[in-house]
Amino acid sequence: MVEPMAAPRGKPATWRTWSHVALSATVRRRAFKVALVVGSILLAINHGDTLLKGQISFPRLLRMILTVIVPYVVSTVSSTGAILEMRKAPQAPHPSETP
Repeated sequence: MVEPMAAPRGKPATWRTWSHVALSATVRRRAFKVALVVGSILLAINHGDTLLKGQISFPRLLRMILTVIVPYVVSTVSSTGAILEMRKAPQAPHPSETP
């Protein structure tokens, strides 16, 4: 697996670096899982009655799609930010390396 590029230490990530991390397989996989779980719960809460009645209009369908996309985007943004922050932080020595 190819590791996403890291921004040089102390410098903010560029759009290219950010998008490279955001589109990595690890981030996409995590975001998909979050969207599946959280999106399903939100769909049931916000659109459950309509689903049970079978009254799904086109505007409602668009809102349902957005209900699942939002957790995907939130997970992607937060995962990408966390990865880039970890790369900027100084590396602590491994416990086996301390005297």
